[in-house]
Amino acid sequence: MKYSFVFRTKVLFLFILIIAFVFAGKLFSLQIINNNSYLEKADHQYVSSSSDIFERGSIFFQKKDGGLVSSALQATGFKLAINPSKIIDKEDVYTKLSSILPLDHDKFIAKAEKTADPYEEVADRLTKEEADAISILKISGVSISKEKWRFYPGGNLASHAIGFVGYNGDVLAGRYGLERQYEKDLTRDKSSVYVNFFAEVFSDISKTLFNGEEEGGNLVTTVEPQMQSFLEKKINEVKDKYNVDSVGGIIMNPKDGSIYALGVKPDFNLNDFSKEKTSTFSNPLVENVLEFGSVVKPLVMAAALDAKVLTPQTTYDDKGSVIIEKHEIFNFDKKGRGPNTSMQEVLNQSLNTGMVFVEQYLGKEKLRDYLLGYGIKNKTEIDLPNETSGLVSNLNSPREIEYANASFGQGIALTPVEMIRALASLSNGGNLVTPHLVKSIKYDDGIKKEINYPIIPTKITPATSEEITNMLVTVMDKSLKGGLAKFDHYSVAVKTGTAQVANPKDGGYYEDRHTHSFFGYFPAYDPKFIIFLYAVNPKGVPYASQTWADPFLDITKFLINYYEIPPDR
Repeated sequence: MKYSFVFRTKVLFLFILIIAFVFAGKLFSLQIINNNSYLEKADHQYVSSSSDIFERGSIFFQKKDGGLVSSALQATGFKLAINPSKIIDKEDVYTKLSSILPLDHDKFIAKAEKTADPYEEVADRLTKEEADAISILKISGVSISKEKWRFYPGGNLASHAIGFVGYNGDVLAGRYGLERQYEKDLTRDKSSVYVNFFAEVFSDISKTLFNGEEEGGNLVTTVEPQMQSFLEKKINEVKDKYNVDSVGGIIMNPKDGSIYALGVKPDFNLNDFSKEKTSTFSNPLVENVLEFGSVVKPLVMAAALDAKVLTPQTTYDDKGSVIIEKHEIFNFDKKGRGPNTSMQEVLNQSLNTGMVFVEQYLGKEKLRDYLLGYGIKNKTEIDLPNETSGLVSNLNSPREIEYANASFGQGIALTPVEMIRALASLSNGGNLVTPHLVKSIKYDDGIKKEINYPIIPTKITPATSEEITNMLVTVMDKSLKGGLAKFDHYSVAVKTGTAQVANPKDGGYYEDRHTHSFFGYFPAYDPKFIIFLYAVNPKGVPYASQTWADPFLDITKFLINYYEIPPDR
């Protein structure tokens, strides 16, 4: 009996202690964490319907020093409404109100004449000064109420990644980008602040102890605002200079998949998107597939190195073209380099005939296995909506020509984010990272959840990763801009790509349309950044090395200086 009494006492004490902790936590939440929210609700000088107050979590960029910059937040202001049945002199009311803020006379009078309607909104997003000035007038039939709306300080910056809030039927919710992907975390229960305190406390106990539910949160992204701005500046320059159909770029940490910047042009203003076509809102980085051409060559070369069927010094006789199943495949200039052309030169000069040679040594089965091992058939699981997967069915074909084409990046189509993930594996020892934009979620109850993303191995080994990196550094040092692009104190690995654009209507490829792509990572043997750039149908320029070399070098120099990266050679 004595043991039973002591046990019950301990249980009771423990329960009381838990309740005390919950009460203390809730008081901290009320007085500290959610203080501003409750103060707003306690403001009685304005008429306001709680159901009209839009509440939503914020999205933050993260600066290189860890500081947060708002990319999506709640703006607060006031709206003006009238009750036409209580307005006696419409012209007098208009005169008084228009002396404080601009109002269209005819529209105001038309609303004021709807005497059967007790509520007509006249103006919104008023400043506090404007709201105070109108309130002081104490005009019968005129009311001021608080309102909140979604505001994007960056305007167009990272618009495809952030997305926006809009109506889906009668429901106001995230429609694209992170706003949609993290709708559950960003949305708020508008009635939550009116819940009885004790009911809320015990409700939270139930959620915490039994359901593990979390309150709404704010997103902290991996996007660095200065890097994002610089990337968008560079891709916009390419868009304007070459009149491209579309252009995009990604800067990522190749070791963990953190995306520091990503951009697409044309883009749109997140604060004024109502006049845009719906197609503009889709994100080509995750939703569109393209044939990227020669940037695929290092993936195939790495596979052959890993399978030990050749080395960088292996040579072949380059005659300028090769016939596969009655199809003639040419080098870009239709010229041969002669006998003793090495695999290094195949990458240096981006020789299609050399890649067919590599594919034949590797064999169809191994080529397929290695390419699929880079994840090109699967979604990357990036935290953005509507991601699609690569089109690689040609790798299941019995025809030799399909594998020959795949060896230099034609006949297989990937999303840009799939492409950068596969290329990153060449730099990081042979691992597939998960590209992502959200680093953590900071919940309203003070809890912060760090998000961990999976990393899985490809088929290539760390030794192969270093070997292909050596070859790509040589491409940078000896071939890009004729060797003039070389960084004396930094190792940079690069490859360009120029691919024909498929003709979906008539089949085959356009003769005069190409996709130009470019990737590079640095410092090459301990990479901090990988950059992938592409442009669809640039005009007046034949090769990606002409389109992208200078923008890539500008971005690289910016990152080296901005992050004060020490020399590695």
